[in-house]
Order: sequence, then C-alpha cells, then structure tokens
Amino acid sequence: MVDNERLRQWLSNYHNPDVAYREIVSVTNQYRGLHPLQDIYTFNDGTPMELVNLSGTIPVRYRGSVYNIPICIWLIDTHPKNAPICYVKPTPDMSIKVSMFVDQNGKIYLPYLHDWLPSSSDLLGLIQVLIVTFGEQPPVFAKAKDNDMPYPPNSFMPQPSGSYMAPYPPTSYPPATTGFGGYPPYPPSSNTSFPSYPSYPTPYPVYPNNSFGTPTPPVGTGTIKDEHIRESLLTAIEEKLLRRMKEQFQQNQAELDTLKRIQDELKQGKAKLDGILGRLGKEQEQELNNAIERISNQESIDVDDAVTTTAPLYKQLLTAFAEEAALEDAIYYMGEALRCGVIDLDVFLRQVRTLSRKQFMLRALMQKCRQKAGLTV
Repeated sequence: MVDNERLRQWLSNYHNPDVAYREIVSVTNQYRGLHPLQDIYTFNDGTPMELVNLSGTIPVRYRGSVYNIPICIWLIDTHPKNAPICYVKPTPDMSIKVSMFVDQNGKIYLPYLHDWLPSSSDLLGLIQVLIVTFGEQPPVFAKAKDNDMPYPPNSFMPQPSGSYMAPYPPTSYPPATTGFGGYPPYPPSSNTSFPSYPSYPTPYPVYPNNSFGTPTPPVGTGTIKDEHIRESLLTAIEEKLLRRMKEQFQQNQAELDTLKRIQDELKQGKAKLDGILGRLGKEQEQELNNAIERISNQESIDVDDAVTTTAPLYKQLLTAFAEEAALEDAIYYMGEALRCGVIDLDVFLRQVRTLSRKQFMLRALMQKCRQKAGLTV
C-alpha cells in the first residue's frame, strides 16, 4: 500500500486531485487486493501520459467459489469528468475470454463506463459493477495444457485462489470474430473537452458460440445459478445503498448542525434584544418620572404670563398676529351673514374693504417685526 503523501504527489497534476484521492483511498480500504501505482499510459495515437492506476485483483464469486480476477483501472487526469480506462490483466497461465464486455486486448466495456456521470459515478461503484458482471461472464479462463485433447465434462473442479491463478475452469475457445454488437465505445463526457486523447477503439467483437462447426464441450456442472446472480446483485446494491445512506446521513447531519448553530445565534440575538428593550423601557420610565416630579415641584404659572412677552418688539409682533387672526375670523363671519341675508351686499363690501385694509397693514407690520427680530419671513 502506497503512503498517502506519495499518492497525493502522484495526483498533483490531476484536475480534481482531492476527488481522485478520496475515491482511491475508499477503494483500497474496501478491496485490499487493489493498490495504486503510477506508470506511463500510451493512448491509441501514441501519446504517452503519466497516470495513476489501480492494479491488483478483485474478488468475484463464480459457481459458489470466490476467485481473484486481475484488473488494471487507469484514471484519466480529468477524473471524475471522464470515465476510467479498464483492462483485464491475465497472468501467463490465463487467457482472455472475449465477450461483449471484454475484447481480445483485455479492454473492458461496460454500460457503467459508457454512461459515466461525474455527479453519480465513482470507482467504488465501477468495481462493484465489475464484480457482478464478471460473476455472470468470466473475463479469463485457464489455458489448456494439452490443446489436442479437450477436457471432458466435469474433468475440472474450480478451486478458490488467493493469487493470480486460474480463476475459472479451463475451456477451449475458438478465435474471435469481428462482428459488431453490444455497447458502443464509451466517449469522453460531453461537459469536458478532451482533445489530446484519441477516441476509444471501435466496438468490441462478439464471441461466437461455435468453433468451426464443433460445439464447445460443457464445463463444470452447468450454468451459473440464478441464486448466485441474485446474491451478487443484492450484495452490490446493498453496498451502494449503504454508501448512499451514509452520504445522505452525513449531509443531513451537517445541515442539522448548521440549523442548530443558527438557532443558538437567534436565541443569543433574542436575549440581547430583550435586554436592550428592557433597558430602554426603564430609561423612558425614569425620564417620565423625573419630568413628573420636576413639574410637580414647580409653582403654578399664570397663563397670561406664560404667553405674554417682555420685549417690546416681540410684544408688538404677538399683538399684530392676534389682531390679524381676529380680522380673518370677522371677514369669514361677515360672509356667512351675507349668505344668510342678515346684511345686504353694500354693507358687506364696505366692511370687508375696511377690514382687509387693516389686515394688510397688520401683515406688513408682522413682516417688519420678524425682519427686525431676525426670524424667518
């Protein structure tokens, strides 16, 4: 197992090193047979690039026994925006079993890779899909020691292996044809341009059922039972659900912690506001009590003394203002008397002319007094 510092150094040139680091650590913690390495990967156009890969074995259940399948998963430097490149790496005593999921070069094609989404796809989910897929269609088989003499039925009993040994019973397979079928090659994700890398190879060949018209002899006791497939699928689904539930729980816990922190802040703010309002209420009440006490201690004041000014200028201004207001009222009531027929029009016009002249003189006097007193006109 590589140390964390070296792994982070390898991932320093990646676009999302933290995401790639977390996924690699999660995979290596759960699948001890895989370990990260750094090596040169050469693309189809001959472009070399130093990439990180996960090499080793994954446990696959086949016919009731667990076998270690050697694989290699290359992480593109744009991971997780682009799907990884996966290979089956058979040992010298193994041969690749070409199928709709594995071509003659060992490259792996899966719907999970073809439909790779950065938001929902990850390495752990990819490995779980590989385990289920290889449990249904083994990607390798043991090389036959005698090519002239095929194995009879039930001549080989599969044995579990802890290393790169033959994970499946030896079977004689014919050469692969070049027919097209299955899933198309998985392109890079549409949300990220990937100009320097070539497109993935053409669709993988489909392995025929017969070789030169001769049926392939049966191997073992029969096909994979439904309960084996069901068990593998249930295990993969259970692990994925547990992981999703853990992520959802952590997200909900973080939101709950945030809400609790906001609640505490609101409680503290409410306590501060209550304290401020209480203090302001006490201050206002104290001011009112002081004002009442101060007024109670004062002697009664004559109303005329309160409104009568001592300075001659202000006294003249006050008198003119009062007379002008009285003339305004007199003119109003004379209009009412004319309307009611108490006085005739000639008397009304004569009296209004006299009162208006006095009102004009009083207003002129008030304006001069205000100018002398320095008040606004």
